[in-house]
Formats: sequence, structure tokens, C-alpha cells
Amino acid sequence: MLAAAICLPVPLRRSFDYRVDAALAGRLRRGCRVRVPFGRRTLVGVVVGAPRELPEGADELRDIEAVLDDEPPIPAELLALCEWAADYYLHPLGEVLAAALPAALRRGAMPATAQTEGYALTAAGRAALETLPPRHRAQRSLLQALSTAPRSRADLVATAAVLRRALDAGWIEAADAPAATPASGTPTPTPEQAAALDRLAAGDAGFAVHLLEGVTGSGKTELYLRRIEAALAEGRQALLLAPEISLTPQLDARLRERFGDGVHRFHSTLTDRAREQVWLRARDGRARIVVGTRSAVWLPFARLGLIVVDEEHDTSYKQQDGFRYSARDVAILRAQRLDVPVLLGTATPSLESLHNARSGRYRHIRLQRRVHDTPPPQVRVLDVRGLPLDHGLSPPLLQAVDRHLDQGGQALLFLNRRGYAPVLLCHACGWNAPCTHCDAHLTLHRGRNRLICHHCGAQQAVPRHCPSCSATSLIAVGAGTERIEQALANRFPQYRVARFDSDRITSHEALERQLADIRDGRTQILVGTQILAKGHDFPGLSLVGIVSADQALYGTDFRAVERMGQLVTQVAGRAGRAGQPGEVWLQTHEPEHPLLQTLARDGYGALCDALLAERRDTGLPPYAHLALLRAEAREAGQALRFLQLVRPCFEAPDVTVYEPLPSGMERRAGLARAQLLLQSASRAALHRSLGAAVARLQQMPEARRLRWSVDVDPYDLM
Repeated sequence: MLAAAICLPVPLRRSFDYRVDAALAGRLRRGCRVRVPFGRRTLVGVVVGAPRELPEGADELRDIEAVLDDEPPIPAELLALCEWAADYYLHPLGEVLAAALPAALRRGAMPATAQTEGYALTAAGRAALETLPPRHRAQRSLLQALSTAPRSRADLVATAAVLRRALDAGWIEAADAPAATPASGTPTPTPEQAAALDRLAAGDAGFAVHLLEGVTGSGKTELYLRRIEAALAEGRQALLLAPEISLTPQLDARLRERFGDGVHRFHSTLTDRAREQVWLRARDGRARIVVGTRSAVWLPFARLGLIVVDEEHDTSYKQQDGFRYSARDVAILRAQRLDVPVLLGTATPSLESLHNARSGRYRHIRLQRRVHDTPPPQVRVLDVRGLPLDHGLSPPLLQAVDRHLDQGGQALLFLNRRGYAPVLLCHACGWNAPCTHCDAHLTLHRGRNRLICHHCGAQQAVPRHCPSCSATSLIAVGAGTERIEQALANRFPQYRVARFDSDRITSHEALERQLADIRDGRTQILVGTQILAKGHDFPGLSLVGIVSADQALYGTDFRAVERMGQLVTQVAGRAGRAGQPGEVWLQTHEPEHPLLQTLARDGYGALCDALLAERRDTGLPPYAHLALLRAEAREAGQALRFLQLVRPCFEAPDVTVYEPLPSGMERRAGLARAQLLLQSASRAALHRSLGAAVARLQQMPEARRLRWSVDVDPYDLM
């Protein structure tokens, strides 16, 4: 009897054998989809093992109901990458494969045909253009637009009905979108950029990781474009990863300006149909360039020749739930397997990447000057102890804002906390609005008149009286972006204030309108969270005010200060990018903090030196490797007891297994959470311990009574 191994989208770390009818055996290949019974359901799975003979007595196997593909929709290279990721991150392969497929293919639909990207005029269309009556304006306009050369669908001002009538009449035909040549008048590289390009070109003979560390405004994006141009010239495809969806529009615009059509976006806010079309075009080789967020690393490229990871340090590249992979690390592994270069770009490299560059694993290329050859703004540490604060803003900072606005500049006030205030407090009895599902306070959102938990999403109306003592003396404690926006609007009524956070920016269109208003000078004051810190270019911005950095200085996560340094440096880099002098003010109640002083006085590089020395002494990444076993349960204490029970399963030579502890926020979304930390100087030893222990956990009855997961190379220890 023949059987095949099938991976299914279920949370089980194994494949399942199904009986193969002799008539189907010849169609089954690795990467093909099949429809199979599973319990009382029917699921779509992926073949991971070719049909093989089973010994006698294996009649209990169930039959494959249908083979859905004649050719595997998942290429061999991508299938092997998914298998590696499932093994490395200890996640069920069936769920990893499902994440790499478009939604329709996961449901069992047949792969669609990629929609036509362009059209060309036929001989019949040229004849029709001469004879069509003037009243057929739409048809004449379409044919006229195509009379000189094929055009992309995006360039044609024509409805689907007009296109269909022209196709049916034989006047036009589908054609590939014209391949645009690099735009004329591309900027001349600065001497520093030219030297960096020479070093990048010298490493083109196969796989290499280039860490491009460039100060903000040094022209890293131009180097991306030049390397993408070289890949396209060789007939290859390019993938540009961005950490946030909000950054894809401007990258897409730069790419289209330089390369024309064949550029596609890929991220979670696109429709399933749009994502499927990009997936198909990448697989067929028709998508020459894809710019996308972390999920784009799983696209099935036909001829991938270059991967660029912009803002490589950003924690958004790490999936924080479910399949907890790092898109940056997967991109590097994929480039290595394809023997193509990968370019990591950032002004503030992660300590792991910086360590790899200093140890020779990565090629380190620096851009230390801005394109406009003006020095980066210096960070001024502003001691706010004892100063009167107007909704969190000190008099010196407000005076600096006033001065820059009077000089025609723009000002950005940064606070990585949305809402009006993080706490609503009763002045009479001390009650503060708690979340009933989390160990957290509800955040006051005054514009919506709601109290909202930023961890589980629970919300309620703002009470008029204290629920504890019925007093009416409820006060907002602390400041969020909404409060800062209101304070600035009251202080500077003659100027326009725009707020950038996830409450205000709810769509691409809203983001584009806000950004256009800033670039055109219609908005003079910006208030926002980290949405503003990443990659945006504001030519008129001359002042940046960081409302507070103290939260990071008190953070319990060992990466808190590193992230603070990256965030401060990135936000500061928004100022003075067009050549005008830039100024940065950082408010703090800890002005003597040594790491804050190091950052302000000597810059991010010096901060990295200090942090790397700390990490080396304490045996933390990049000098060691970590993994977390996370558990959560409804019953208080159950998760912690489970981790105490299974802790001996992880003990192994060269691996330190710490005592399990409650998570930083023990109760979240109604679940009690705990975690077990593993640490080792040897990645191989750590994975041997994890692999053996996880196999044992899957057989334990206690493991089926709660939720647990493994987080390899965790970014967040909370």
C-alpha cells in the first residue's frame, strides 16, 4: 500500500500519513495541495513526502480525497525554506506552509491567472481609430492612448467595461506592461555614496550580507535603487522589505519613479485578491520588484536576485504571536540558500547585526555624511526637574518650538504613547481606572470619551463619578499624543497641528494626505508616536522635541535602552534633512543617566559600544542565544505550575534553564501568563534542548490543558 506524508494547517508539530490511490500516485509531488479528511472536517494540506510503500497492517489510514494541483504551487526552494523555518522556530510546518500561500489557495481554490498588467493596440485597433465616430469618446481615448506604445493598466484612464469592449472587438490585446528604463536625471552619487556602491558591487558574486549603516539623510535609499537596478539588468527580481505598512507608499513611489511598472506592494491591508495577484506575479517572474512588510519574505519568486531589508533593526520584523519568525533573519537565510546578496540598511543597527559586522560575518559599509553635507542635529538633554510642565511640555521646549515656527520651520513633538492620558485618577480616594482583563490601567481617550486598554482592546465610557467613592474629582495623569496635540493647538492657534498615531491614521489615504500636507508646508507642527520615527522625509522640519525618554531608562527588558537609543536617533534624524540647521531637545527627569549622556554626547555608536560591553559581561545576545517557553491559562497559577513541571525537560549540557516566572504583565486579556527562559552560548546546544523537550511536551496531558508556545530568539522578554 502506498502512503504520502501531508502537512495540515493545525497546531500539531507533525505530518500525517494518508493512503494514496494508485491512480493518484503519479500526480503527487512535494509542494502539491491535496484535500483530505481530518477528524470530522475536510482540510487542504500540502504534500511533503512522496508516496512510499507501507508495511502490511497499515489499513487504518484514510484516503486522500483529491489532488488539487498538477504542478506544485509552492516551489521547491520555498518549500525547503518553510521546512527550515518550522524546524528552527519549532512551529508546525502545516501552519508555516499555510502562511506562505494566498488565502484562496489555502481554501483549496485553483490558482488564478495573474491579471493583465498592460495592453497594446492591434492593427484592427489602428483601423478603428480612424473610423470610430466622435461620439465614442471613451473608446477613442483608449485607442489613442495606446497608439504610440503599450501602456500599463494603471496608466489607462478607462473603465473595465471599456477595456472589455475593446478586447472583444479585437482592437487591443493583453501585453506585459512596458519595462521602463531607469529615469533620466538620476542624482549623481556623492563621493561617499560612490565609494559605498563600489564596495557593494565588489560583493556581487553570490551570497553576502552587507550592513549599510548610514546616518539619516545620507542617501541609503538611493543605494538601494542602484543595487536593484543592477539586479534588474541581470534579469533578476528584487525584494525590498519595510518594517511598517506606512513606509511602503513612499518606497513604492521612489521605485516607480525610477523603474516604472513592475513594482508591487505586498502587506496585510491589501485585499486577499490583490495579495494573490502579487503572489502569482512573483512566482511567474512578472513582478520585477516587490516592496512589502515581513510577510513578503515568503513570496515564491521565480528569479530572486537581491533582498533589501530597510530599517533592519526594527522590532516589527519579528512576528510576536503565532508563528514567531524574524523576517530579517529568514531573508538572510533565504539569500544564502539562493546564493544572492542581501542588503541591511539602517542608521541605528541592531547590536546583533553590528556584532556580526565587527566580527567579519557581515560586510560593514558606512555613510557618515548627509547628502546635503550638513551635520546631523545634536541632541540636547533638557533637565525638566522642577520646571512647570504644560501637559508634559517644558517652557524651554515650547520656546524652541515658537522660535523655529517664527523662522518658517516645522516642529515635531514625539511621544510613544497614544491617547490623552495613561491614567484616570480619583483625586479624592486614589482610585484609578483598571482593566478588568489585564494587569494594566485603562488609557483615557478624551476625543472619543472612552477608557481603552492598549493591551487587550477592552473599553468603556468615561465615568462622571468615581466608581469607588462617587467623587467628581477625576483627573487625567500623564500625557499622550492626544493631550500634546491639544496643548500645542491651544498654545499656537495660528499654526496647523497634525497628530500621527494609530488612532488618527486609520488608512493609507489618511496617511498620504497628512504626509502631503507636511511636505507642502500646510502643516507646521507634527505630534506622533513611532509612526513618525521611521524613514519619513520632511524637508521643512527643523526642530524635534522628544517629550520623554525616561520610560526606556526604567524598562526591565534588557533591550530597552538599545531601543531607546534607536528611537531617539531615528526621530532626531527627521530634522534638518534638506540642509537647514536641525535642533533636537530631549526632556528627561534623569539627565545624569550615563547611557543617556553617552547617547547625547557621543552618538548611537558610542551607546552601542557601552551596551555591547554590558552584553558580553552578562552573556546576553549577541554573545549568547535565548529562547522562551511561554504559557497562559485562565486559572491563576496554572501556567506557572506547568512551567515548573516541565522545566527538567529542558535541562541539557551548555544550556542554562532559569526558574519560571510570571510574565512582566502577568494577566493579559483574561489569561494568566508565565515564561521559562533558556540561555546558551551555543545555538546548536540550545536547539537540541528545545527539540527534545518540545517532543516530550506534546505527549504530556498537562500540555493540552493550557496554551503554550516556543519563542526562539525572542525580541521581547515581557
